[in-house]
Amino acid sequence: MKDNEVITRKENIREKIRSGTANRELFEQAKSYAYAYMDNLYDRVVFPTEDAINRLEVFDESFPEKPCDSEETLSLLHEYGSPATVAQTGGRYFGFVCGGAIPTAVAVKWLSDVWDQNPGMYVLSPIVSRLETVCEQWLIDLFGLPSETAAGFVVGTMAAIMCGIAAGRNEILKRQNWDVSSKGLFGAPKIRVVLGEQAHATVFKALAILGLGNEQIERVPVDTQGRMVVERIPKLDDRTILIMQAGNVNSGAFDPFDEICDRANRVGAWVHIDGAFGLWAAGSKRKKYLTKGIQKANSWAVDAHKTLNAPYDCGIVLCKNREALVTAMHLSGSYIQYSEKRDGFLYTPDMSRRARGVELWATLRSLGRSGIEELVDGLCDRAVQFANRLQAEGFHILNDVVFNQVLVACDTPEQTKATLENIQKSGECWCGGAIWFGEPVIRISVCSWATTAADIDRSAAAFVKARETALSER
Repeated sequence: MKDNEVITRKENIREKIRSGTANRELFEQAKSYAYAYMDNLYDRVVFPTEDAINRLEVFDESFPEKPCDSEETLSLLHEYGSPATVAQTGGRYFGFVCGGAIPTAVAVKWLSDVWDQNPGMYVLSPIVSRLETVCEQWLIDLFGLPSETAAGFVVGTMAAIMCGIAAGRNEILKRQNWDVSSKGLFGAPKIRVVLGEQAHATVFKALAILGLGNEQIERVPVDTQGRMVVERIPKLDDRTILIMQAGNVNSGAFDPFDEICDRANRVGAWVHIDGAFGLWAAGSKRKKYLTKGIQKANSWAVDAHKTLNAPYDCGIVLCKNREALVTAMHLSGSYIQYSEKRDGFLYTPDMSRRARGVELWATLRSLGRSGIEELVDGLCDRAVQFANRLQAEGFHILNDVVFNQVLVACDTPEQTKATLENIQKSGECWCGGAIWFGEPVIRISVCSWATTAADIDRSAAAFVKARETALSER
């Protein structure tokens, strides 16, 4: 093929992509599929059927040599992909702590996806820079944090934990006249890490990535709800990173922040709170007592795509010491154009990322303070309803239902495991399992705005049927 023919072909492809009429038809097609999915969402099986999963083989094709038809590509996804999704945004998914998605935020996400903004620097996207600035202030207000707190918008809580601990690690070493940026970690003064023995797995992953391995971790025993036992916390000092939980991933319990933070602050320890789903309790008058003292910490991690029900993905790191966070995340280059406005990459590990702050802003604005309170209280009420219904049916509730988590067991471990397996197969609802003090449990996480009282009744009935099936198969 001659050069001019290649150029003509490329121009034809470019013109086709740029065609407003063609694009409008394509997006109308996508919109119709999205509406069809939403219309069916609340009545469909929660986990895809075996047939739907088997039909995914259609995607096992060789890499195309030439461009594929756009309409056909969309059709393929809708016909074969939609039935194989997990209905996490419906009302009967109680598996991992996955929130639903507020419709307003989903609609805004559609728009912002078309914008396709990179919020790394103000000059890349003034609008996202402004919205992130607004979100930072709103979150500080909602959580009752110090006014100087900085926020970074990351993929999820694991990344947020990593950012918060990195800031703390560097700040502690800075006090010992050790600059991590120039000297690295080889030969650095030792740092202690103190946390509850039921800290979330992502905490340990973040610590490992940051070079704070098991030998530096001091595990604190927990009580029957998974809260750190204050009397068992070792003596803290100014070389300590103390990590606490706002919401045990199984029981939903909160560590006693107020008392522990006072102890840590007196000696200059860095306090980080993993509040992936629980930090939002601060937005409820009824549940705010659970977060008493959180403002005394140094950094916090939270997900908007859990309790707040913003779309995936939207994690947030908050740090009282703005300079410490910026120093830990800093990068330099002659081509970088800093501004007097918010340059988002100063607060996150990455420079190029999705403009997740747009739908976070939309979620916060569409709900407002009263809406967030209603959302949080509603999730907690549904969790209590679920626990009461199951207890009335003879199931064992193993935790104090203080937030949105419920731990359930049957009469024997074998019965619990068989019942969970039957629940997951049923498609009526979906729950996960865990090990709680050495015994298998069924773990319920009520996280979606869409969950109704009727959804809880229907799901409780599925539990009863699953147990009956397990007993009949013995």
